[in-house]
Amino acid sequence: MYRLAVKFLAILLFGFSLSVYAQSKRTDSDTGNRPNIILIYADDLGIGLLGHEGQQIIETPYINQLAEEGVRFNNAYSNMLCAPARASLITGLHDCHSKAFEITPGGIYKKISTQELNKDQIEGKIDEAFSPISADQVFLGQIAQETGYRTGQIGKLEWGFSATDLQMKRHGWDYYYGYLDHVRAHGFYPPFLFENGNLVPIEGNTLANCGKSGEPESIENREKRNNREGKIQYSQNLFMNKAFEFIEKNKNEPFFLYFPTQLPHGPVAIPEVHPDFVNDDRLTPIEKEYASMVKMLDDNVGQLMLKVKQLGIDDNTIIIFTADNGHEIYYAQEGRITKPYSNSSTGELFDNLKHKYYSHLSGDVFNGNGGRAGLKRSNLQGGIQVPLIVRWPKRLKRGSVSNKLIANYDLLPTLVEITGFKGKVTVDGLSFYDELVGKRHKKEYRTVVYSSYTGPALITNDGWKIRTDLKENFFELFYLPEDFKEENDLSKQHPQKLQNLKEQLLMACENDLYNGLFTNQGSVMKISAE
Repeated sequence: MYRLAVKFLAILLFGFSLSVYAQSKRTDSDTGNRPNIILIYADDLGIGLLGHEGQQIIETPYINQLAEEGVRFNNAYSNMLCAPARASLITGLHDCHSKAFEITPGGIYKKISTQELNKDQIEGKIDEAFSPISADQVFLGQIAQETGYRTGQIGKLEWGFSATDLQMKRHGWDYYYGYLDHVRAHGFYPPFLFENGNLVPIEGNTLANCGKSGEPESIENREKRNNREGKIQYSQNLFMNKAFEFIEKNKNEPFFLYFPTQLPHGPVAIPEVHPDFVNDDRLTPIEKEYASMVKMLDDNVGQLMLKVKQLGIDDNTIIIFTADNGHEIYYAQEGRITKPYSNSSTGELFDNLKHKYYSHLSGDVFNGNGGRAGLKRSNLQGGIQVPLIVRWPKRLKRGSVSNKLIANYDLLPTLVEITGFKGKVTVDGLSFYDELVGKRHKKEYRTVVYSSYTGPALITNDGWKIRTDLKENFFELFYLPEDFKEENDLSKQHPQKLQNLKEQLLMACENDLYNGLFTNQGSVMKISAE
């Protein structure tokens, strides 16, 4: 029997219902020449790292080109952490339900290198830990697969923090290649990867931890990072080669390639510093290496764009670019920027309440969250607002900018529309297909909701946001169109609005705000070591 990493509710309580998204509204003529789809999912890419979002040091011309030639959504959100973000993406569900996403711990696949367990034993333990999957549950890859697409996933494979062949196939992937363990994906030189259920040794890579480097920066960590012993083949290069192969092999049929790249997740690792930064005296050595990781991601986007052009399929290929969560610092160094994060002038630790994290206070030379408050793991804008760009030359107006409120869990119902899927799915997300193709309808009220380590946050499409710190019994209210930095708490000035959003947040969390309090203990399942 198939098993899945999530328990689901059929009906949400208190009037905040899951939307039952019936068969696609597109006509047969719309689906007669279905587009190819490439979904590039960046890892820990702060929105402020992109040139078109104001980045001053790292040039990102190819991602900028995507924005110039497609639709850029400047009001897009995702979860504050990798694992729930990927679960929300492929299920169309948010992460504040009473039945949380079941997440296994990462690192177990290391036991193959240490010869403590073999692949089959590990996958058996993971599969056994999960609850049975509902036959009615539909996943992102499955949507495309069941409409005749050839589906593939390459990179940091799907479910966090460890996944199996059984899951990958049930979720709708005809082909996959990459890491099944997100802890191993913290290194970029894996001794083995997985391809369609098979363990594939990587020649020249010999380190059980995949060459994971240390942080914060020190002389010792830098020396280890620069030591090339056992680190021959860089994972991102392997992934790009497989992505090219997949596209070339399937160029004559509709394909869906999901590319969850490791970049620019740390700890920092890069084969060489990009020429743009070799002589940049604004940056420390580790900052140059990190910037090179972002630069490689941009170069890879350009290479994928070039590939579909060379194959003559560019016009009817959708390229979607987004990220799993907000910015994270992997280049901390004494006297520069520190972990735990603190004010670089006063040494005071940021608590994201009275003392919110901001780049100009922390010393982040890249301003990776684009001036927003907070980082990855927080329910502040810097933790959950992400880039989202969609390019489709055949259908989309070049250079469009949309203010529509978008959640990462909206991608699944949007894929239903794009592919012409005729089944029924039950999701929290809403399709933004009409917005993409310029079919503007009457604006309707909606909200998006996300969990965090302090509690949930809810954002409305008219710009209001409520965020929580449940342990401190703390609620903040912001009007984002006038305060994207979340500097001015309006809860005292607008008590009725605060109360109204509290009620909506409570409904979204199924009458218990603690359903939106993410904890490793509550969400990560145990796997027996026996």
